Formats: sequence, structure tokens, C-alpha cells
Amino acid sequence: MTANYWAAPVIFLIDTIFSIYLFALVLRFLFQWSGADYQNPLSQFLIRITHPPLKFLRRFIPSFGRIDTAALVLLLALQMLSDTLIFMIQGGLPSMGFIAIWSLAQLLELLLNVYFYAILIRAVLSWIGPTAYNPAVSLLYSLTEPLLQASRRLLPASGGMDFSPIIPIIGIQLAKMLLLPPLQQLATVFNG
Repeated sequence: MTANYWAAPVIFLIDTIFSIYLFALVLRFLFQWSGADYQNPLSQFLIRITHPPLKFLRRFIPSFGRIDTAALVLLLALQMLSDTLIFMIQGGLPSMGFIAIWSLAQLLELLLNVYFYAILIRAVLSWIGPTAYNPAVSLLYSLTEPLLQASRRLLPASGGMDFSPIIPIIGIQLAKMLLLPPLQQLATVFNG
């Protein structure tokens, strides 16, 4: 069996493991930033699985207000490690400048996707109307309410319908189109 036979499964495993942990870190960062309930069981789970490396990094990297800089540094470092491993398995190793900017673009895309799907899920849940307290729904509301509240000022409810998700969803899609391609092109400049 050749090395190419093993490349795809190994890349899949690396990408999956890193993606799951990066997703957990992004959620922890966003929940902390948005002031979500710290005692929520899902918050506690995210804190438990992301605490060890953050505890170490916080010794050297202070937070700025509600922005957990240690989490941002860890996110970028893990994304860069994942990308480096994947590029090495694929048979090449781009410059560190390329990997840093490419990783930053991937993290920005992850962040935008988290907000996009959170707003979309919240919109669908508003049609269903969950009546019982649900820890996931509580966190979803904490995460999306700042964006939706700002949107409601521009697009108030009409006829009992809340159209506030429309503006953030359009804004997120525009941000993906306007921010990601230039970052990806900038990365290729660093690769020479």
C-alpha cells in the first residue's frame, strides 16, 4: 500500500479532531464574550474541555475586557498546527506567513458560520416556540440576541413577524464574500 492510500484518512482524522476542538473553543470564546450563563450545563462542558490549555496560556496572555486573548491565540495556534500537518501530508509545506493568514481566514469563516447557523436555528425555533427551558436554547439566545437586537432597530417586527434575522444573515454572507477571498489571496502572496 502506498503513502497516498493513508493520506486521505489521516487528513480526515486530523481535520475532524481539530475542527471539533476549534468549534468548542470558538463557542467558549463567544459565550464568554456575549455574557452567556456561566452555570449553563453546556457552558460548563465547554469550559471543562477547553480549560487545561487556556489555564496555561492565561499565565502569559492577559485578557482585554471581555475578550479572552488566550483563547484567540490558542485558536490560531491550533488552526495553524492543523493546516501545517495537512499540508505536510499532502506533500508540501507552505511558508509560515501563508499558513498564518490561511488559518486566520479559516477561523474567520468558522466564526461567521457559527453566527449564521445560530441565527438560522433561532429563527426556526421561533416558529416552533420551545416552551420548556433548554440549556442549548438559552445559550443560543445569549449568543444571537446582541445581533438581533441591533437588527430590530433597523427592521422592526411587522404583523407579528420578526424579520430581524434577515439583516445579520445578509451581513454575514456579505462578510464572507468581502473578507475571505482577499485574505486567501494575501496568503498566496506570502507563499511566493
